[in-house]
Amino acid sequence: MTCLLVDPQSLPIELRPYLEDLVQRARAGCGSHLVSVFAVGSIALGDYRHGRSDVDVTVVVDPAVPAQVVRELAVTLAHPTLHCPAAGLELVVYDADFVARPSDRAGYLLDLNTGALLPNRASFDSTRSPAFWYVIDRSIAHQTGRLLHGAPVRQVIAPPTRRDLFAAILTSVREHTDGAGHLADNQVLNGCRSVAYCRTGSWLAKRRAAQLIATSEADFQPLIDSALRSFERPRSAALALPTADVQSFMAWVRERVEEAAETTADQ
Repeated sequence: MTCLLVDPQSLPIELRPYLEDLVQRARAGCGSHLVSVFAVGSIALGDYRHGRSDVDVTVVVDPAVPAQVVRELAVTLAHPTLHCPAAGLELVVYDADFVARPSDRAGYLLDLNTGALLPNRASFDSTRSPAFWYVIDRSIAHQTGRLLHGAPVRQVIAPPTRRDLFAAILTSVREHTDGAGHLADNQVLNGCRSVAYCRTGSWLAKRRAAQLIATSEADFQPLIDSALRSFERPRSAALALPTADVQSFMAWVRERVEEAAETTADQ
C-alpha cells in the first residue's frame, strides 16, 4: 500500500503510523475538498518530545466543504476513536480562502483538542476562541510547516502581518504569565521562544531558543536550565520552578516583546 505521507522518514518514528491514519481519515472524510494537511508546532520546528509534546496538525479544505463533513472529522479524528500516541492532538481545520490571506482572526472551521492528556474539546465557532494562538501557529506554518499531504504549505497559507503577529505574541506572553494551567517550564520556554523571535525574526524550537536566551542573559540562566531539565521529563513529572523567579522572567519577556512591538508599529 502506498504511503500517503509526503516524507514519512522526516517525522518522529513514534508518530508515523498515527499521522498516516490521520491523513487517510481526513482524505476519506473530505474527498476532493481536502487541499492540504501539514504539521506545525514541535514537529515543524524539529523538537518533538514523545510523552511531552502535543501533535499539532493543520487541515486546509475547499471553501465549498459541507459543514457536516467538518463535524464528522471532529468525531473520526478524536481520541480514542483514533488513538493518539502523543500527549494530545491539537488539530485545526481552515477554509482555503481564509488562510490564503493574512488575518488577525482565529478563523477556523474546527478546532479539535483531544488525547490522553488533553480534555476533549471540539469548537466550530472561531469567534469564541482567543485569536493569538492561531495567528502564531499560522506564522510557524508559513515558516516551517511540515507538509504531510496535498498542496505545498506556502502555496496554501499566508503569514500574518508583522503588526498582527507581534500583537499576538504579546497576548501569548500575557496568557502564559497570568493564565491558569500552564506548566512552569512551558511558561519559561515559551517566553524564551518569544524573545528569540523578536531578536532573530524566526521561530526556533523551544530548547534552541532557551539556549540562545540563557547564553545572553546570565541572570536567568539557572531558571532556564531548570526549565530545560523539566522539559526532558513527562508532563506528569515536571519540576516545580520558583514562582517568583518565573514571574520575574516573564515580566522581563513582556518588556522585550513590548519593545519589539513598538518598533514594528513605528515602521
